[in-house]
Amino acid sequence: MGSGYLVERARLHERLYRLLIYLFLLAGSFVMLLPFLWMISTSLKPASEVLTMPPRFIPSVFRFQNYIDAWNAAPFARYFLNSFFIAIVTTVGEVLCTVLAAYAFAKMDFFGKNVLFVAFLGTLMIPGEMLLVPNYITMTRLHWIDKYPALIVPWIVSVFGIFLLRQYFLTLPDDLWDAARIDGCSRFRFLWQVMVPLSRPGITTVALLKFIGTWNAFLWVLIMTNSPSMRTVPVGLSYFQTEAGTHYGQLMAASTLAILPILLLFFFAQKQFVEAVARSGLKQ
Repeated sequence: MGSGYLVERARLHERLYRLLIYLFLLAGSFVMLLPFLWMISTSLKPASEVLTMPPRFIPSVFRFQNYIDAWNAAPFARYFLNSFFIAIVTTVGEVLCTVLAAYAFAKMDFFGKNVLFVAFLGTLMIPGEMLLVPNYITMTRLHWIDKYPALIVPWIVSVFGIFLLRQYFLTLPDDLWDAARIDGCSRFRFLWQVMVPLSRPGITTVALLKFIGTWNAFLWVLIMTNSPSMRTVPVGLSYFQTEAGTHYGQLMAASTLAILPILLLFFFAQKQFVEAVARSGLKQ
């Protein structure tokens, strides 16, 4: 009786502990989702209810016209096209560069490898704002202002992406290369036919982070573009903020449309993302 009672009590304590953990996680999830829920709520409110006090979470009238007005307020079709094109091309370019560089740092031996890698990591400490002026001068001399290369080429290499994928490559055993070399496999073939398929979660994570970063880029696009036909969605959102005030309903409607591609992308890639982050912190 005494032993059974203690076992039952331990199980009860474990269930209560799990319940508290789940409640804590549920509360944290609600806090994280609240800004997005408020954005969607505001995007459906009439202008008279946006700034009312006390605030109302559920609109008295669902005004879907805000989405139509937001879409027609600026050439958002062109902005979305530019954002998708720049994000996709930049992501593909970074994945190619990152795979090659990460493999070299993880699985190849050459003179000064560790020193070069530390130097690469040191660049992460340089604030991006310090590079705006020299990068702008470079783009001006290349005559790339208001052109796609200025929005793509400077961002196809990411030191953080190289570091993340290098850590992932380190979790793969060196015996794979030894076996492939016995079969006469070259370095390049081994990379693309063995390492890349095995590192799909890590590569997916690098691509996801780059796509999100490029999609959300604002300052660089604003500086590098002069014509509306070259601008992207984040820059287009600034059109709802004028000297007369901010059109919050339309701004929130446009913001909701802007984050939909990111949400869909993360929804389909979340499994690969979590696996890559978990494995990249390990080292054999």
